[in-house]
Amino acid sequence: MNYGRLALATVGGMVAYFATGGAIFGLVPQMAAEFEKHAALYRPREGGDPTPMAAGMIALLVAIFVVTVLYTMLSQGGSGVAQGARFGVLIGLFVVCAFVLHNYMLLNIGLRLTLMQAAAYFIQWAVVGTVIGLIYKAS
Repeated sequence: MNYGRLALATVGGMVAYFATGGAIFGLVPQMAAEFEKHAALYRPREGGDPTPMAAGMIALLVAIFVVTVLYTMLSQGGSGVAQGARFGVLIGLFVVCAFVLHNYMLLNIGLRLTLMQAAAYFIQWAVVGTVIGLIYKAS
């Protein structure tokens, strides 16, 4: 395992996660409208306590690091982009099942928001996996 490539791929995955998430959640007006329907469950966008945001950012960095390590352990050679995309799809399916649908079961949110989140997070993690494969193999 190459630690320099591991670190670079982790940072690249983090950038990809936020770029993709910003595009999906920021540019799709229907997403904002669905989140607003469940405002009692989500923190307001303006100000407030920065601690949850910092904790979430650190946790996300750790999660992407773990995913990157898993990618390196499962890498079989060949195209980094293709392997990363396949890996990202698997991680995306895991996130949809273990997080999004789990939240639908526990939280009082609608099916429409659940399906939108499922699509968004699936795409986000597929992109992250692709970027990790591209960076790890290219370095």
